[in-house]
Order: sequence, then structure tokens, then C-alpha cells
Amino acid sequence: MMASMPLRVTCSLISWLSLYTWFCHRYKHRSYEWSCRLVTLTHGVLATCLSAYIGFIDGPWPLTHPGSPNTTLQVHGLCLSLGYFLFDLAWCVYFQAEGALMLAHHMVSILGIAVSLALGESAAEVNAVIFGSEITNPLLQARWFLREMGLYHSFTGDVVDFFFVALFTGVRIGVGAWLMYCELVSPKPRWFIKVGGVIMYAVSWVFMVSICRFARRKSMKKYHAWRSRKNEELYSETNGHLKSH
Repeated sequence: MMASMPLRVTCSLISWLSLYTWFCHRYKHRSYEWSCRLVTLTHGVLATCLSAYIGFIDGPWPLTHPGSPNTTLQVHGLCLSLGYFLFDLAWCVYFQAEGALMLAHHMVSILGIAVSLALGESAAEVNAVIFGSEITNPLLQARWFLREMGLYHSFTGDVVDFFFVALFTGVRIGVGAWLMYCELVSPKPRWFIKVGGVIMYAVSWVFMVSICRFARRKSMKKYHAWRSRKNEELYSETNGHLKSH
């Protein structure tokens, strides 16, 4: 199995690159970022569904079996995501589209997946991290596409933002803390796997701080807009009352 994994990762990388090329041809009137985000959206949906099936149905359960030997399906899932992260990291570096934090997130993800595949263990918790990371990704991409189409400042945009913040807080921060605790107290995972888990959780908290700032700004903007409307309505009612006298 070890000999075939580089081939699987290579096939995954070629597949994501081919999908990106097709999107570029299909949406040639759009930017390259549009096509790249479609690839990201596709991976987000596939990785979320596959990692959910692996974690919740196929097993083993990552909270009780961290450091367990990798299953065949787990290996398939990790190879699929490793090829994607290699593609996206190369795209981000080439187009200089992301900051240092996102690049660090990608590099830690690549290293963690590669180490798990090389060791033949700990795919259960790595798969759980992929699930937690990717479950919010479709919403994140939806926000970007809504902005590009001029539909972000609408009820749909508010709904997407609400579920994005709720899922990020509940899954990546809440469930992520539980997973990290189980990983740290278990004697089975290697120490460097545990360090990688702590780093990924720390990166999530850095993202969480930015999300909290965004949520506060948006909430205050909504509140001030509501107050302005109420004041205008009150002024209109008062002015109309005075005129009737």
C-alpha cells in the first residue's frame, strides 16, 4: 500500500488540476480565482461528505481511537485531500492570493496528512480535522461568490454568514477542543502528531478572532441601520401628526 500512495496522491493532484483547467475553459469570462474557488468548493463538499462517512459510519471513532491504524477508506480520503492541498498551495503561491496564515494552514495540513500516510496510523483524527476544517468551506466560498455576483448584502448573505459563524464556532472551536483533549490524553498517537493537532487548533483560534471581529462589525452595522430606520419612521409619524394639526 505504501508504494501506491505517491501514485494516488499524484492522481489526485492531476485530477484537481484538470478540474481547474476545465473550469477555466468553461468560465473563461471569469477570473482565475473564480475557477480556483469552484475547485475549492468541490473539494469542500466531497471532503466533508467522505470524512463524515468515514468518521461517523465506517470508523473508527476518532475521539476514542486516536492513533489507530489507518483503514483503506481513510487512506483514500487523505490522498484525495492531500492532492487538493498541494494544488491549492501551489495556486496561492503562484498568484500570491493568500496571506501567511492561510499558507501556514495549508502547509501544516499537507505535513499532517503526509505523516499520517507514511506512518500508517492516526488517520482517524486527521480525517476528523479535515471534516472540521472543510464543513465550513462551502459557506466560505458561497460568501465569496455572493460578493462577486453583487448578492452578498441580502437576506441570503446574512443566512450564509450566520451558519458560517455558527458552524465554525461549534465545530472547529467547540468539537475541535474536545478532539484535541482526546488526542493529548491518549498514549497512542505520536508526540509530533499531537503537536500538529495543537498547531491546527491554534490556527483555528486565530481565524476565530478575525471572525469575531467581522461578526461584531456586521452586527453593529445592522444595529445602526435598524436605528436609522426606526428614527426615520418616528420622524415621519411625528411630522405627519404635526401637519394634521
